[in-house]
Amino acid sequence: MTVLAEAAGARTTAPARLSRNAAFTAIAAILVTFAAAAAVPSPLYVVYQHLWGFSPAMLTVVFAVYVVALIATLLTLGALSDYVGRRPVLAGAILLEAVALALFLSAGNVTVLLVARIVQGVATGAALSTLGAALIDLNPAHAPGRAGLISGIAPVAGLGLGAFGCGVLVEWAPFPTHLVYALLLVGMVVAGLAVAWMPETAERRPGAAASLKWRLGVPARLRGDLFALIPIIVASWALGGLYLSLGPSVAAATFGITDHLVGGLVVALVCGAGAVTSFLMRKVATPRVLTVAGSGLLAGGVLGVTGLLVESLTLATVGSIVSGIGFGAAALASFSTLARIAEPHERGELLAVALTISYAAFSIPAVIAGQAANHLGLHTTALWYAGIVSALGLVALIAQRARRTA
Repeated sequence: MTVLAEAAGARTTAPARLSRNAAFTAIAAILVTFAAAAAVPSPLYVVYQHLWGFSPAMLTVVFAVYVVALIATLLTLGALSDYVGRRPVLAGAILLEAVALALFLSAGNVTVLLVARIVQGVATGAALSTLGAALIDLNPAHAPGRAGLISGIAPVAGLGLGAFGCGVLVEWAPFPTHLVYALLLVGMVVAGLAVAWMPETAERRPGAAASLKWRLGVPARLRGDLFALIPIIVASWALGGLYLSLGPSVAAATFGITDHLVGGLVVALVCGAGAVTSFLMRKVATPRVLTVAGSGLLAGGVLGVTGLLVESLTLATVGSIVSGIGFGAAALASFSTLARIAEPHERGELLAVALTISYAAFSIPAVIAGQAANHLGLHTTALWYAGIVSALGLVALIAQRARRTA
């Protein structure tokens, strides 16, 4: 009787949990929200430059501190959810993201902007590998590839949605440097409630403290698959870094476009094309997707360089769309492969390694470009950057072909 009474009491006091399908949907939505929040400052950089008078080099520093914080967090906390569970790590990440959004709301100078980006980097680093691992945990049995598909589409779609949505609000809504952050803050409250109600998908196990040591550990059996993806990961995320850090500024400098909506559209073109590509190619074999990825990055870079050289907005736009196709195909192939090869206890750590490589490629070239822009100008710097990304796409194509024939 005592046991039955205790069980009954437990049933009445335990919080209601979302079903696995509802939790999967909620995790996907949270992933989109984090990606959107990361992209929102991009259309605002031009506004902040006008208000506070900082240089393109400082612009890329603001961009880079976010990524440095994100990578440091991935190296520290990337595997933590494999030991303490997904929910505690996600709850902490959401709380930190809310703090970052509050800092953005109150920002009145570049120093506060830098602090906000650092806090946001920590929050996003803690969230990304955990969200990816949770998607794999919750993947519906009848659709084994869905987690990889969502992991590929959601970040790319979120980046495009955040940049374009912010551009719309800056151009037409009141309080251009505040409203978008207030809306995202509401989104984080909803995300926190969803995490509170979702089921835990990872069992606690010893080793949490040891997992906090900085490392990039990949089990030997997974290294070949991961190393084969590195060229396309680097090429695609280097492209993303160009568009999110300097894209709107290059559009303004080269084509005289000062419309903030168009500034957001520059990013949205790449990310929107990427998200659509990921969805359309979801049932295509990974080697073919990788070929599309390399080809898209190569061709898009060539078109982009040509558009900048002849100052043709049409060519530059087509180049952005083609590059976005390569970006989306690369994301789909990468995350689908990682979702397929990782065991449950390896998911957080493996995704942390892949994301560390991604965001290093995302930030380091962009920072170098920002410094170069002070000496060469935005137009010339963008030419060199787009050319290098195009060359990386060619390297990825060659590497993929070599692996297929080996």
